[in-house]
Amino acid sequence: MTVNTAPLMRVVDVEMRFGGIVALAGVSFDVGRNQICGLIGPNGSGKTTMFNCISGFYRYSQGDIVFDGTSLTGLPRHRMAGLGLGRTFQNVALFRTMTVRENMYVGAHHLGRSGFIANALRLPGPRAEEALNAERIEKLLDLLELRHVADSVVSGLPFGWQKRVELARALIGQPKLLMLDEPAGGLNHGEVDELAELLLRIRKNFDLSILLVEHHMSLVMRVSDKVVALEFGRKIADGTPDEVRNEPEVIRAYLGDTAHGV
Repeated sequence: MTVNTAPLMRVVDVEMRFGGIVALAGVSFDVGRNQICGLIGPNGSGKTTMFNCISGFYRYSQGDIVFDGTSLTGLPRHRMAGLGLGRTFQNVALFRTMTVRENMYVGAHHLGRSGFIANALRLPGPRAEEALNAERIEKLLDLLELRHVADSVVSGLPFGWQKRVELARALIGQPKLLMLDEPAGGLNHGEVDELAELLLRIRKNFDLSILLVEHHMSLVMRVSDKVVALEFGRKIADGTPDEVRNEPEVIRAYLGDTAHGV
């Protein structure tokens, strides 16, 4: 059996302009297979712009992003999930009047291969897909410790649990790359510790990579295999957490004099 050693995703000289403003200035980095990659930088560094370029919300001006052998340049956003890109949002984007379980079913929608008529007639194909999705949901409810709120309406859940539901909805779609946008935002210290353990558990139980955009430095350094640091739209560091936390440009631009204690 041949093992694929090529990176899952390659970002190659990506440039993004908003009028005369350069938000990304030729940024390049790789995300390996089954790797957690942290993307850091101060406000205005370009990390959210990069995130949105990868997920198809922005059309980058130059360069290329190659995901599992397929160029994302020019691809419509609705194709991303089918390729294996899943994401969460900084501001939780759930169907607030639906239950946890119902939100998870929405995340599995793109996995369906049966057409409208087959679904309408309740033919064997759609029924088998529905049973498989139900099985996946049950496993995720246990893994993410959501079973006790599975039939609760998400609007009534604490914010930390809503973030966990959004994570479950992204995972049910079986992504190859799970993109997390500020998952620790709004969480208390104990919840951040739980999130770190959860991310490591997800990486262990799923054949996927994680791209983590996060301000919470201790979380990034704790769970990431590699870290990419941006400043003013350019890459200033790319390496292991220890290498990046000790990089002079990172200390100056983002971490400050206390960086060595992070």
